[in-house]
This record gives sequence, structure tokens and C-alpha cells, in this order.
Amino acid sequence: MKALITTIVKPLVDYPEDVVVTENEESNKIVYHLTVHPDDIGKVIGKNGRIAKSIRTVVYAIGSDVKKRIYLDIM
Repeated sequence: MKALITTIVKPLVDYPEDVVVTENEESNKIVYHLTVHPDDIGKVIGKNGRIAKSIRTVVYAIGSDVKKRIYLDIM
């Protein structure tokens, strides 16, 4: 899942080397934290959060096989 998030985000940003995805797994959920360069935050979020919503939709759809709830935080 981390590779999927990285693959989606890297072409969107100006500093692809600063894209970091960390995973925090708890008993009933998995939280992925996406960190990008400060200049790229707007590119990942998009106008009115459209790009962020699209990324989350893809991640949630792929993660529907997992019994745990999946979250994506953009930092």
C-alpha cells in the first residue's frame, strides 16, 4: 500500500525525493502518513481537496480487502 501511495504522489510533486509514507497499524485500523515537501502540499491537496480525495478513494478501494479500517493523513 505504501508503494501505491508513493507511485500516485511522486508524479504530482516537484520534489519527489521528499515523499515519505509511514504506516501505523493499530488493532482496528491502519493509518498511512504521507509527508511531502512544504512547497508541494498544495499540489497533493488540490483545489478544494479534490486530489487528496481522489488519492484517498483509490487507497480505500484497494484496502477494502483488509479487515481493518484504512486512513490516509497528509502532513
